[in-house]
Amino acid sequence: MKRLIQRGLMFGNLIHVDSPALVDRYNRALKHLTGRQTQLADFHVDISGYSPEVGDELGDPLYLNQGGCNRQFILLTTQQKTAPLLDAAFSMSRGILRQFIEENEAQLFALTAKDAVAGELLNTVYAIDRPARLFDIRRIRIEADTTTGTVRDAEKLGRMVDRFMAEEDAWFDDVLIADMITVAKRTGDVTRNPVRLKQMEFVQDNYWTAHFGGLYLFRGVAHPAAIASADKTGLGEMPIAHVFDMGDRNQIARFLELNDLVEPIVRARGIDAGAILRQKMDFIVVDAAQDAGIDLSGATRREIRALARDYASRLPDEFHALQDLVIWAEDGGRWPRIASDHPAYFYTLRASDHPDRDLVNQLLAELGPKDIRQLFICHKPLFYRLYAGWSETKKSYVADFLDREYQVDKAGARAALFGHEAPMDRASSARDEMVARVGPWGAVRGR
Repeated sequence: MKRLIQRGLMFGNLIHVDSPALVDRYNRALKHLTGRQTQLADFHVDISGYSPEVGDELGDPLYLNQGGCNRQFILLTTQQKTAPLLDAAFSMSRGILRQFIEENEAQLFALTAKDAVAGELLNTVYAIDRPARLFDIRRIRIEADTTTGTVRDAEKLGRMVDRFMAEEDAWFDDVLIADMITVAKRTGDVTRNPVRLKQMEFVQDNYWTAHFGGLYLFRGVAHPAAIASADKTGLGEMPIAHVFDMGDRNQIARFLELNDLVEPIVRARGIDAGAILRQKMDFIVVDAAQDAGIDLSGATRREIRALARDYASRLPDEFHALQDLVIWAEDGGRWPRIASDHPAYFYTLRASDHPDRDLVNQLLAELGPKDIRQLFICHKPLFYRLYAGWSETKKSYVADFLDREYQVDKAGARAALFGHEAPMDRASSARDEMVARVGPWGAVRGR
């Protein structure tokens, strides 16, 4: 993993905590949440305040996420909103934390100027001892305050101020006035500078979890289903009609189609479909070269494509199917029939424009793991796990490629691959009509 760390592809964009004041605030929050403290003088934290160095020191990588269920967090600065979430047990956790920080940024900026903010992502489940328990997770709310209870005290002071203003004889209530003064010394003037965090609750019907080998839950769609990364028979009884695993390619394809969750890359507007497919072909060549023991260190695109020419007959079916699709898209060749049981099928898709597109792109990355760029962007836990088992030459190529092609413009790369243009009010072209009727699902559909 050293190559990835050196290039900022692993543990990248973390927040460095190196001042005695911040370390002291972190320790107060850590003790408040867990009863433990760190002896480190500097370390790095992610969006939730989790530190891999502190986790290593404590011998507990789950010190802020016991049971992998209700994630605790420590905020030292609002800059944490741009950091990743390490070892996420649920796909929605980072998005929820970022939205919480952005919605309360002014308040959090003021609070973290003097203290750390500690909190928790709460749901009604405290232990996930069987897969069916995941279906009890629907609403997630955030509880947060400083270690000294500033938000709690501010709410208390606000109620006392309201009482003082409403009651006629409040001016003569010495006890009330004394209490207000005492609390105000801790909170400041809440009438001019309110200290209040928005009460936020998030409903999550569709998400991925790392529990039980990885599981995708889609409940908020017309045709619900659960999709397991591991063998579905190990899940036991599930409170949902359809449960698939990665071997059920036809069923997953049908599920994605019925719920209108995907679109063919060649149909997507505003992207260079040919370039995307060609890059996927290059990755397939790299994977085949690893199996053949070919050294890829420092290999350029020209050299990768030279390998494709030299070893064309030995390349897998995915390569040839994508090549036929490129020929059809760019040169008007014969339409290639790529049915859902074909190994190239899921490489031809991307998520359509809907709120769960990141989740669907993550699923597609797992179904097409040879596309290392999409795998890295959309499913980092799986990327890191597979990376550990690759040959040294493939590790070198992948790290160099991501550093050279992705790191320089992350936002641009994501937009080019997964961005969506606003729909255009015009008649469909002949090519769009062909894809709409034929699609990557094989047989021509009736009109």
